Amino acid sequence: MSPDSPASHDFLLGGDLPIKRIGFGAMRLSANGFTGPARDPETGRAVLRRAIELGVNHIDTASFYRSNDGTVSANALIREALHPYPDALVLATKVGPWDTPDGGLRQTDDPAALRPMIEANLETLDVDRLDLVYLRVGAMEPPHGQSIAAQFETLSAMREEGLIRHLGLSNVDTGHLAEARAVAPVAAVQNHFHAGKRDDAELLTACVEAGIAFVPFFPLGGGSSDLSADRLAKVAERHGATVPQIALAWLLASAPVTLAIPGTGSPTHLAENIAAGSITLTPEDLADLA
Repeated sequence: MSPDSPASHDFLLGGDLPIKRIGFGAMRLSANGFTGPARDPETGRAVLRRAIELGVNHIDTASFYRSNDGTVSANALIREALHPYPDALVLATKVGPWDTPDGGLRQTDDPAALRPMIEANLETLDVDRLDLVYLRVGAMEPPHGQSIAAQFETLSAMREEGLIRHLGLSNVDTGHLAEARAVAPVAAVQNHFHAGKRDDAELLTACVEAGIAFVPFFPLGGGSSDLSADRLAKVAERHGATVPQIALAWLLASAPVTLAIPGTGSPTHLAENIAAGSITLTPEDLADLA
C-alpha cells in the first residue's frame, strides 16, 4: 500500500481503537443480501481468514445477516473462522431490526427490545464486550423527526455496564446525531452513501467536525447502476483500476473520517477491494468525480 494513500493511515475509532480505513462488511457472507439462499459456509470462512491476512482489522456484521433458511449466519461464520480473535480486531454490529417468524426483518423502536439483541450478538460472536454497536433507525432512509433518545439511552446504559465499548448510529440525520450526542458519545455513523449517492454531505461534515467515523453502508452502491457512470470509468482507466476500486478510493478521499466496509463472498473480489486502498486520487481525478 502506498504510504501516500488515504488507507495507509489508521483511524482512531472513539479515540482509542486504531482501525484500517478499509474494513470488511459481512452482510454477503451468509447470503447475497440481508437474507437469501444460503452461501457455502466454508467459502465464507475462507474469505474472513483471507481478510485478516490482508490486514483487515475492522469487520462490520449483524445478528440478522443470515440466509433465509437460518442455516448460515455471518456472526457464526466470524466466530468459527476467527475465534479466538486477533487482539487488534474490531467487531462492529448493529441493533434495531429483529427477525420475524416468517424469516423477514422488522424495525423496532422499543428500547426494551435492544437488550436481547445485544445479548444475542455477545453470544453468537462469543465475546464479553462488543467493540462498536450501531443503533439502526428506519429502513433505507432516515426517519426524520423521530426521536431516538430512549433507545440510545438504553444502549448507553449497557455501555456503562461494560457490554459495549463504543456506540454508533445508522440511517440517521443531523438531528438524530445531535440528539444522541446529548445522551452519550457517538463514535461512528453508518448511512447510505457512495460515489453515486452523496446527499448526506451535511451529516458527513458534522462527523468531520466532531472526529466521528463515517462508515457508509453499500459503499459500492448495493447494486446501483450509478457506479457505472462515465466519470468513474474514466478515472478507473487512468489508474488501470476497476470502477469499484475507484468508488472506494473516492470514499476514502472524500473525508479523513470516512471508512470503507465493502462486503463480498468472493476471495477475488475481497483482494480487489483491499487493493483499492493503494490508489491515491489526484486533483484531476477528484475534479472529474466532483
